[in-house]
Amino acid sequence: MGRRKKGDDVHGWVVLDKPLDMTSTQAVSIVRRLFNARKAGHAGTLDPLASGVLPIALGEATKTVPFAQEAGKVYRFTLRWGQSTTTQDAEGEVTAQSDVRPAPDAVRAALETFVGEIEQVPPQFSAVKVDGERAYDLARAGETVALSARPIRIDGLTLLDAPSDDLCVIEMQCGKGAYVRALARDLAAALGAEGHVAALRRMQVGPFSAAGAVTLDALKDLVHRHAALEALKPVETALDDIPALAVTEDEAFQLRQGRPIVLPPRRASELRDLRRPRDIGGKDYSKAVLAMGRDRAVAIGEARAGKLSPVRVFQWEQEPR
Repeated sequence: MGRRKKGDDVHGWVVLDKPLDMTSTQAVSIVRRLFNARKAGHAGTLDPLASGVLPIALGEATKTVPFAQEAGKVYRFTLRWGQSTTTQDAEGEVTAQSDVRPAPDAVRAALETFVGEIEQVPPQFSAVKVDGERAYDLARAGETVALSARPIRIDGLTLLDAPSDDLCVIEMQCGKGAYVRALARDLAAALGAEGHVAALRRMQVGPFSAAGAVTLDALKDLVHRHAALEALKPVETALDDIPALAVTEDEAFQLRQGRPIVLPPRRASELRDLRRPRDIGGKDYSKAVLAMGRDRAVAIGEARAGKLSPVRVFQWEQEPR
């Protein structure tokens, strides 16, 4: 007799408004327990000192995590002038001090130089691996490691507020791999000042926004009222920028069996027009298509030579949300 699987068949995304002083792993574990879900994962780590949008995938939604991780992000952070720290945030030890307090106009002008495709050196306290070790583990052990600059994309930087000479509030729109703490470090250096991130909140990850996020307390209340499924977003939410193709029950069966289906010439032409560069986990998904049947995701396929071949197949044991 096969081993009975632990947990329930729960499929979808929970957009959690992660509180401060909690790791992303802890947040995922709590949400998984609340739903008694078999599988769970998240789309992008948030430090304990950061709050905001943490998309958590349950069940079959875990197959779409790489797509959510590659999505654009929006962060809102407060930069405190006067002190730089080992971690580039309020948790670290002070490494340098300065009386320089950049004026708002100077900050705006400096921010413009960081927009676009740039090279950024990750913080010493980051998850970047160095000879198989996480940089933050080496940093906590007192080691200083030479991290190489990496190409990143920053789509926008806006000075939202300067509530005092010591503080400024900035919003950053960026692609994968950009570090807010590294930007704060480099911005301060460009302005001849010292500074660190005093507060950080993630506002958006792809289609998941703070406006649609749920707090842990609200989620616990939904569970108490047996209404937790109200907080679930469909599995395909993370795939909102991939062309969708409606398929019949017979075509859905073929795709689930790992077999390609034939695309009508007109539909194949329409899908070609919707292609755009899409790198997911180092793989080219520019020809990716989401096959949808009866309002549920069937498979992520590749449209090529008049056929749609399944790449990732969704298997449902019950009606998904």
